[in-house]
Amino acid sequence: MGKFTGPTKIQWAITRQSARPGVAAHNQTPARMLRRIGQRCSLSTINVKDKLSSRYLFREAAIINGKDFPSAAHFPVYDPATEAQIGTCPDLTPRQVDEAITAASIAFSSFRRTTPFERAKLLREWRDLVMESQEDLATMITLENGKPIDEAKGEVAYAASFMDWFAGEAPRAYGDVIAPSVGVNRAITIKQPIGVCAIITPWNFPAAMITRKVSAAIAAGCTVVIKPDSETPYTAIALAKLAKIAGIPDGVVNVVTTKSYLKEVGEKLCTDERIKKVSFTGSTNVGRLLMAQSSSTLKKLSLELGGNAPFIVFPDTPVADAVAAAVTSKFRGSGQTCVCANRLFVHESIYSEFCELLAEKVGGFRIGNGLEEGVTHGPLIHDRAINKVEAHIEDAVKHGGKVLVGGNRAMEIGKYFFHPTVIRDAKPGIRIMKEETFGPIAAVFKFSSEEEVIALANDVEVGLASYLMTKDINRVFRIAEQLEFGMVGVNTGIVSDCATPFGGVKFSGFGREGSKYGIEEYMTIKAITFGAVGAPY
Repeated sequence: MGKFTGPTKIQWAITRQSARPGVAAHNQTPARMLRRIGQRCSLSTINVKDKLSSRYLFREAAIINGKDFPSAAHFPVYDPATEAQIGTCPDLTPRQVDEAITAASIAFSSFRRTTPFERAKLLREWRDLVMESQEDLATMITLENGKPIDEAKGEVAYAASFMDWFAGEAPRAYGDVIAPSVGVNRAITIKQPIGVCAIITPWNFPAAMITRKVSAAIAAGCTVVIKPDSETPYTAIALAKLAKIAGIPDGVVNVVTTKSYLKEVGEKLCTDERIKKVSFTGSTNVGRLLMAQSSSTLKKLSLELGGNAPFIVFPDTPVADAVAAAVTSKFRGSGQTCVCANRLFVHESIYSEFCELLAEKVGGFRIGNGLEEGVTHGPLIHDRAINKVEAHIEDAVKHGGKVLVGGNRAMEIGKYFFHPTVIRDAKPGIRIMKEETFGPIAAVFKFSSEEEVIALANDVEVGLASYLMTKDINRVFRIAEQLEFGMVGVNTGIVSDCATPFGGVKFSGFGREGSKYGIEEYMTIKAITFGAVGAPY
């Protein structure tokens, strides 16, 4: 199929919004239309407008009831690669967030009555607009998060896949027909949307963490109030603008931004009785706090919390394959993902070969500004991330670990850059064994038996993702069934997919996102019993 060169859906939407008496819409070029919309919003000093095709997507405002919601107080947002200010966002108070909850609550009264097929159509329209805006969204992700542009484009496609998936799931939220114990009765169950949902997302996947939750909520018939991380608010705002263009009714998708009132806004979302569900991705400690705050109103919760993934390599695995999977798992997003391999366990018979090849591959990375061509890895997100990486390396070396490559900051590139690191001879007592690093360190541990490595892998409080490399199918099931983790990747470094359930056990939380189970997190089951249905005349 040839490349489409006509006006995009976004441009047509802008035409409708910007056309006014005396100005013929068909005489406006796309560039002229985009400039006009751009003049309506406050653009940042980093010249984001020069980097985007559609300036309409970059907004320095919260989104409440389908409209830009400004505020007297703002907080700055910075590019971690250059430390330059991207722009500002409203620093909303709990009282202002209350307006978003009100908008979502009002919208729910009508949106809940839409048919699953109507909601599926809206999700597919939204998905098309997201992919049409892939370049712009990826640019915003790279600016506020730092990940390389190609990786950011991949995230946008991944984010869009959830819209596609849940568009398919919306009409399939089936109930059941039940034969009760009373012979003349009949019973059915139906599934209904739970209500207004609070969506609290992290900075490491500014697009995908939102769509994985919100797509399921919309498919179910819920409305949402999204609170993105203050480090990465612009992608969330852009997604909300695209939702409006897609035809999703005002009040269904709201975005609130805050930095000074994080605790207060979090408490507001957890204690307001109009919100029936909270979905949170973030640290275990914050998850505990949100769970405690939600107890007063008995909200339904989905918590995707911390991880400390083991990556286990058995000797029947080709070393090159194991290293390739380890690189994919460990260093995606510069190690700043909740499912990345944090502890690499390699059998003693191939240990040295694995370490040498891994160091060689990591030494070939190119770190730098994610917008530059050829860059494979970007910066860490802030000072705290850099400090934790340094502390983990220092602790590993103090206990006998040997740095094969990396091990220090890349100050010659920028404040938040760190050279990807490989450490061999890592010992079980080091901090990395118990703490999630969330940074570009591959600590490689040696093991000799299945029993030993299973015990080491499970010796953590959390249980999100895990990885296993072996060609022995019997071993696959034997090990996978003993690993205390919600997800197991076998001979792969990637476990995330819209079609498979994402979630953990133990202190990694509960609930599942994506897959056929994801929509159920946003629905309630109602039983309807009919009396005397089978009674004779």
